[in-house]
Amino acid sequence: MQLPEEFTRYTRELMGDRLYSRWSAGMSSQSPTSVRLHPLKARGKAIMPHYHPEDVAWCTDGYYLSERPNFTFDPLLHAGAYYVQDASSMFIDEVLRQQVSQPVIMLDLCAAPGGKSTSALSALPSGSLLFANEPIPLRTQILIENIQKYGHPDVIVTQNYPADYARSGLMFDVILADVPCSGEGMFRKDAGAISEWSVQHVENCSRLQRDILSSAWSCLRPGGLLIYSTCTLNSKENEHNILWAMQELGAEPVEVATRPEWNIVGSLVTECTAPVYRFIPGVTRGEGLFMAALRKTSTDTDHHDSASCTRKARAAKGKTPSRSPLPVKSLSGWIQDTDQYALLQIDERIAAIPKIWEATYHAACKRLKIFHAGIGIATLRGKDLIPRHELALSAALSRDAFPQADLDDATAIAYLRKEAISLPEDTPRGHVLVTHHGLPLGFVKHLGNRSNNLYPQEWKIRSTHIPATNKEILTTI
Repeated sequence: MQLPEEFTRYTRELMGDRLYSRWSAGMSSQSPTSVRLHPLKARGKAIMPHYHPEDVAWCTDGYYLSERPNFTFDPLLHAGAYYVQDASSMFIDEVLRQQVSQPVIMLDLCAAPGGKSTSALSALPSGSLLFANEPIPLRTQILIENIQKYGHPDVIVTQNYPADYARSGLMFDVILADVPCSGEGMFRKDAGAISEWSVQHVENCSRLQRDILSSAWSCLRPGGLLIYSTCTLNSKENEHNILWAMQELGAEPVEVATRPEWNIVGSLVTECTAPVYRFIPGVTRGEGLFMAALRKTSTDTDHHDSASCTRKARAAKGKTPSRSPLPVKSLSGWIQDTDQYALLQIDERIAAIPKIWEATYHAACKRLKIFHAGIGIATLRGKDLIPRHELALSAALSRDAFPQADLDDATAIAYLRKEAISLPEDTPRGHVLVTHHGLPLGFVKHLGNRSNNLYPQEWKIRSTHIPATNKEILTTI
């Protein structure tokens, strides 16, 4: 691996010879493979022993695998039973479980592809609401896919820049700023990050990160928690930005309890004595990550206060979803606890929004670009209701509302390729929920002699490769 000379010189000076030597050795080793199980969908299942699973110590549902499976051809990945995520990034689970004990409204400001967002949904107390935001359109679509596969109803996905949030009038109890960075911590697995690296790129990232921090800080309630994260190694984007936030924003560092055997490294900068958490390849078992937690104790009037932001949000003008009469009787029983949701029509889509945050949703609609919220239940085509794919993957799905057909491995892969599949002869006509090992994959419309595959075109497996028998990652206990 050929690394830029300026990078290696600076990194050796920052780390010192001993730590640099361990990092350098780590860069020559293979990246570990790790997954995080869905706490509901993977319930009653276990990691197969032929992957020799080992716990990720700082994540309740995280596991290292001894080898990397062919994830693309595992239907349970597409069902949302687990998420492939670097173990270092799973540290957000530990931070949230230690620091958040009551329901909150949380913002993941730079959320794509969705690993930390779905991890947060597993860790946050019941009754919390997550805004998962991504400003780049293509990355927003990836985020939506992963959020919908996770299937949690208390999520809003937006496509906005941090400055849009700063102007929105919305306030948050917790904000995760997993900011764009120079990517030095990913050099082992991303050659593109190496080719893009330069001293100027580091400087540009540092300035952008401070702009994002400033925007995020204005949306954070007094007493709120901001979690700052990068996947880079240098101090300009890490410790020095934490010092800047302390000096310029009045941020108060928050300590997260860790264990010595986790081998998490603290600050590498003498003047930064704040508790920060560095995951360094070759030292900790994962890719490079930096994380720090900051508390907002100031009530500085230069930043939005909760009351004024609420007034702004209510006063804002914008598009509001239709509240015209909806075919509620036709949808009755499609989701559990129907009386806990408000049904809204957005163009042809019918969505179920938890009533406890319906007002927050409408306020957000007036200021932000919302691409997903709650549970997408159905598409209205004339007088017909077609169940939406995200309904099949939702934790709130009432499975008794639809006939079901469990697919074997080959048929499940064919379904995920959006190919025609055959169902048992006794399968009723109409919309059928197809499953694999009991977990929902999506819907088909069964016509008797054939079935229309309703799997989303943009999600389908595009590879024409026919895999050899793939070892199952999950198995029923």
